[in-house]
Amino acid sequence: MSMLKEFKEFALKGNVVDMAVGIIIGGAFGTIVSSLVKDVIMPPIGLLLGGVDFSDIKIPLKAAAQGREAVTLNIGVFLNNVISFLIVAAAVFMLVKAVNELRKRFETEAPKTPPAPPPTEVYLKEIRDALVKR
Repeated sequence: MSMLKEFKEFALKGNVVDMAVGIIIGGAFGTIVSSLVKDVIMPPIGLLLGGVDFSDIKIPLKAAAQGREAVTLNIGVFLNNVISFLIVAAAVFMLVKAVNELRKRFETEAPKTPPAPPPTEVYLKEIRDALVKR
């Protein structure tokens, strides 16, 4: 089997396509959450803390020199990313919890006994049984 054919079979499997869609949507969701944290959540928190912009919180390690920028630990950016992560983790948790609840509902609502056979099957069995009795 050629490598191209094998790759085509792999790439077109349902799981791979589902995973690709999930990754694309996850990337877009990450962008939205980053904006939510940076532009909506952090400004009021900074205002409550006396006008602090979290992205500007830095610990200098080495001062700027001729033609070189200062070396800093960007604690504020890290805090923004931690908050973004917590929001994404909470959203994913709620999504997984909702999916699990739906699964439980459908599993309990599923019929315990198999459905009745179609009438044609019943008639064929009756004919078979009548022929066997002869």
